[in-house]
Amino acid sequence: MPTVYKFTPYFENQVLSKRAYLKKEWCIEVIENPIRIEKQEENRYRFWGKIDQLDGKILRVITLDDKVTIHNAFPDRRYKDEN
Repeated sequence: MPTVYKFTPYFENQVLSKRAYLKKEWCIEVIENPIRIEKQEENRYRFWGKIDQLDGKILRVITLDDKVTIHNAFPDRRYKDEN
């Protein structure tokens, strides 16, 4: 059964209006195919993934603790692969 992703009101009302070019599908793609995951303070998780449609930029997606409720997303210009 496929995962059902949710979006916080902050994401729907603030993030998508500030970054109109973002697509929810890209956020889901990053969560499902991350190049890195990190637990964040305040019971959140960070996911990083490469999005070809953003000219190969790295998209950082922040979820709530359940890892299915998307709270924030933005191109991470400072991302450094630590591997």
